[in-house]
Amino acid sequence: MTIQLEIPRDQGLDNSLALLNEGYLFIRNRCRQLQTDIFQSRLLAQNVICMTGPEAAELFYDEERFVRKGAAPKRVQKTLLGQNGVQGLDGAVHKHRKHMFMKLMSPERLKDIVSLTKKQWMKTSKKWEEKEHIILFDEVQEMMCRIACEWAGVPISDSEVKERANDLGEMVDAFGAIGPRHWRGRNARAKSEQWIEGIIKQIRNGQINPPEDTAAYVIAWHRELNGKRLEPGVAAVELLNIVRPIVAIATYIVFSAHALHEHPEYLDPLRSGEGQFVQPFVQEVRRFYPFTPFVGARVRRDFTWKKYIFKSQTLVLLDVYGINHDSRLWERPDEFLPERFNNREGGHIDLIPQGGGDRDNGHRCAGEWLTINVMEASLHFLSNQLDYQVPVQDLSISLSRIPTLPASRFIISKIRQRTS
Repeated sequence: MTIQLEIPRDQGLDNSLALLNEGYLFIRNRCRQLQTDIFQSRLLAQNVICMTGPEAAELFYDEERFVRKGAAPKRVQKTLLGQNGVQGLDGAVHKHRKHMFMKLMSPERLKDIVSLTKKQWMKTSKKWEEKEHIILFDEVQEMMCRIACEWAGVPISDSEVKERANDLGEMVDAFGAIGPRHWRGRNARAKSEQWIEGIIKQIRNGQINPPEDTAAYVIAWHRELNGKRLEPGVAAVELLNIVRPIVAIATYIVFSAHALHEHPEYLDPLRSGEGQFVQPFVQEVRRFYPFTPFVGARVRRDFTWKKYIFKSQTLVLLDVYGINHDSRLWERPDEFLPERFNNREGGHIDLIPQGGGDRDNGHRCAGEWLTINVMEASLHFLSNQLDYQVPVQDLSISLSRIPTLPASRFIISKIRQRTS
């Protein structure tokens, strides 16, 4: 007879408030308190298993044991993700839909978005020279909205960029939020889906003709395994699943600027050679700074792991932030050390700021390499082609707020493009 163990349990009738208060450290704190990599908790009125560590990550991305359908709470679907998108699919349907996204990430298309990024940095930063100071996050969020729409084949006028960028940002900011932030995110999701659904319909009736290699064209004309086109509302969700994450790269760009400010000793390596140090720096920004707190899945069917029973349909949360700071995977994990990536590529379960697993067929973010490429182009511009000052401000980053940013959203002043 196999001995079965009870998963350690967090105290409290419901720990949702503790999750809101502790944010990125919620799972990590309890694993340390309970001296375990796995525990049970009560969150949002349901029993949840929380896990951290390399073995837990390996288990979590076993698609024979976990499904994504039903994992995202409705409040997250109503704000960040949308409903019936690729993140909530499994099996052959998921692989077919994921393949649609992967087609958009060809080397040629990645080169296109890098070119667009460089062009926008040159154009936008020139305007900053006329201002006393700017809030970098707000400006870059609008810039990334322009880049995302042009790259994806989504028409957008200059007069609507600010509103659309704000809405896309509110959708991201609503993750993990209650109260006004949540309702702003819901309203932004509804407005954005209505906007993009209108574009899908105009593409299908011939009023708009985006290039065939763009996301707008591919998603509008995509056919599911049953041979049918996506419903306009679902197509809108999937097109937003391209545009919204690109706009969200603004967070990583601000974290890159924050890292440059906090660690000026890395400016010389970033400015020398052929840019070899840019990728290690970007990878360390992705590892070190808080982005995704955790990811969720549901147990496909009952199974036992390490003598612990996982019951069918139980929600399981994997501690993304904790794994990116796990001393079993990273030496001196709470220090910012880009050189750790000089001879190291991130694996499918260690460097997982945007989720882990197999990139082509699993639930790993389809746009991960796009994110890296845009971050690299932006970091190179910040470190090599722009001079600016960072005035005194509150640059603290709260780990209790999900998602988070420097408190000041990173203010810069006396901005000048470098002439040499």
